[in-house]
Amino acid sequence: MAVLPIRISGDPVLHTPASPVVAIDDELRSLVADMFETMDAAPGVGLAGPQVGVPLRLFVFSYVEDTGDEDTGDEEGDDDSPDDTASLREYRGVAINPELYISPTSVEPADPDTESEGCLSFPGERFPLVRGESAILRATDLDGRPYEIEAHGWLARIFQHEFDHLEGLLYIDRIDPVYAKVARKIERKKGWGVPGYAWLPGVDELDA
Repeated sequence: MAVLPIRISGDPVLHTPASPVVAIDDELRSLVADMFETMDAAPGVGLAGPQVGVPLRLFVFSYVEDTGDEDTGDEEGDDDSPDDTASLREYRGVAINPELYISPTSVEPADPDTESEGCLSFPGERFPLVRGESAILRATDLDGRPYEIEAHGWLARIFQHEFDHLEGLLYIDRIDPVYAKVARKIERKKGWGVPGYAWLPGVDELDA
């Protein structure tokens, strides 16, 4: 496995719709393993093929959700000590040729405290963005098996963010014009917005 360079806004691969995956083979499995390693090293909660220069319709994701369920300690053999992991559920996988069905978005402005996103392809910045509260992801895994995940809250946001990458969109393409103006200034200041910029997790000190 290897950590791959992550393309930065302005690279054409980030602004062009990706092509379907036609074969799940050893080359694709190696790519997915590298994408997981790159995402974890960044660190991030999702990473799409175009972000590492591969114009294919796939993304990886890793997110731990607090379900709110509590361990009551009533089961036989319990020591009456609460288990902090009982309320946590991990979602980690790859979505190949995904389809995404999204609930309607709110017409209210995005809340900067709870609805701000970052992106590994626009590192170091966060901007508010309204997303659908829920989404249904249908995709194929590395064994060629179809699956479905019904997501809510932040997991739904992750799926929408990564799916946008496959459509040639960055989240900064969707943000309110006031924030978009700030993003454009940052892009100009850093010299992004043109081909050829990338950063390597673990080597380049960038926060995304």
